Amino acid sequence: MTVPLCILLASLPAAPVFAEVVGDGEAWVGAPIHYEEEAREDRVSDLRAALADGTASPTWDENLGWLPAVLEEFGVLPSSQVLVFSKTSFQPSLISPATPRALYFGDDVYLGWVPGAPVMEITSIDPVQGATFYTLDQDPAGLRFVRKDEACLDCHGSPRTHDWPGNLVRSVHPGADGEPILSSGTFRTTDASPLSERWGGWYVTGTHGDQRHMGNTLVNEEAGERFVSLQPGANLTDLSQLFDVTGYLVPHSDIVALMVLEHQAEMHNVIARASYEARLAAAYQLKMNRFFDEPPEHVSDSTRRRYRHAAERVVDHLLFRCEAGLEGQVRGTSCFSGEFAAAGRRDGGGRSLRDFDLQRRLFRFPCSFLIHSRAFEALPPTVLEVVWSELWDILAGREVSRDFSHLSGADRAAILAILRATHSGLPDSWRSAE
Repeated sequence: MTVPLCILLASLPAAPVFAEVVGDGEAWVGAPIHYEEEAREDRVSDLRAALADGTASPTWDENLGWLPAVLEEFGVLPSSQVLVFSKTSFQPSLISPATPRALYFGDDVYLGWVPGAPVMEITSIDPVQGATFYTLDQDPAGLRFVRKDEACLDCHGSPRTHDWPGNLVRSVHPGADGEPILSSGTFRTTDASPLSERWGGWYVTGTHGDQRHMGNTLVNEEAGERFVSLQPGANLTDLSQLFDVTGYLVPHSDIVALMVLEHQAEMHNVIARASYEARLAAAYQLKMNRFFDEPPEHVSDSTRRRYRHAAERVVDHLLFRCEAGLEGQVRGTSCFSGEFAAAGRRDGGGRSLRDFDLQRRLFRFPCSFLIHSRAFEALPPTVLEVVWSELWDILAGREVSRDFSHLSGADRAAILAILRATHSGLPDSWRSAE
C-alpha cells in the first residue's frame, strides 16, 4: 500500500506517532530503547555475578585501591594506559598536569583512575545498550559499582556523541592548570582526525617523525597565548621530565594505545548508534502499520533506507573509510603494541586484524578487530544483514555507493581471508561463495 506524502502528512494524528515511540525526553529513555533500565550484560554485570557466587575475589591494593584487581578481572592490559591532564572529567579538581587521569581499556570496557580520587570511572559496553557509565568506590570494604547516567550523559549523551549515549574523546587547548581554553576551540577525536588535531590535554609517549600533534604541551595564557604549540611535545619518550610518574602503573601514555583507543571508542559509538536507530525505525514502522492497517511484518521503503543508512555507517568505520593517513613511522614506548597484536585471531597464514602497520595507517589490514565483538554480533538482524552484504561486495571488488579506493586488491583479499578463517558469525553465503 503506497500513500502519497501529502495525504500521509494530513492523515497523521495531532500528537505525532514518532513522539509516542521516543517518549517525551531523550530518545533513549523508555520504549523502544529502555536505556535507563538496570539490566545489563556488560563486564560490570559479569563481575557483579562473579562476586556474588564467589568465583571472583579481587584484592585491595594499599596504594592503588581496586585498580590492579579490576583491570585483571576485566582482562585489561596495564600497557593500555594513556594519560589525560585536561580537566574534562567529572572529577576536575583532582586532575592537573601534575596528576593526570589514567585511562585503561579493553575490547569492551574503559576505566579511568586518578591518584587519590574517591572513585574510579568505568564505561562498560553492553552488547545491546552500548556505553554504560559507572563509578567504583575506592573503599577497601568491597567493590561497589554505581550507575551514573545522570552525571555522565550531560557530556556522553550530547551533540558531541550525536545525541546518543556514547564514548567521547576530546582534544583541547589546555591552560597551565589543565583547564580547557574553550574559546580556542576543541576537537572530537576519532581515527579520522589528523594528528595535528589530536591529544591536546593528553600526555603522549612515542616517536612519529616529522608529524606533529597537540600533546604534552600547555598554553601560556600569561604570555598571551591561546593555542598549544605543536613542536615542544613532539617525539617525547620520557614523561618523568613533566611530572612524577612513579605513582602510576606504567610510566607511559603510549601513542599506539591512544590511536587504538580513538578508533575503538568511535567504533563502539557507531555500532550502538546503529542499534538504537534500527530499534527506533522498527518501532516507528509498527506504529505506522497499525495506523494504516498494514500487516505487522510490512516494512516500508523509508524504513529499509533507515536500516541501510545505519548499516553503511558501520561498514564505513569497520573499513576505516575516513581514516587520516600517517606520513611516517609511528612507534610506541610500551609493550602495548605487542600485547595487543598477540590477542588477535589469526588465519592460516598467521594474519590478524590486530596486526599494526603504523607507517601509512593504524592497522596492516584495515578492518576493525571489533567485528569480532559481542556488540557487533548483537546488531539488529535488519542492520547486520546489510552490513554483511555490503562487506562482501566491497571485499569482492564490486561497486557500492561509496568510495573505498583506500583498500587495495591485496587489502580486500587479505581481509576476506582473515574473516573467513576467524569469524564464526559469517553468513553461509560467505563460506560458499567465491
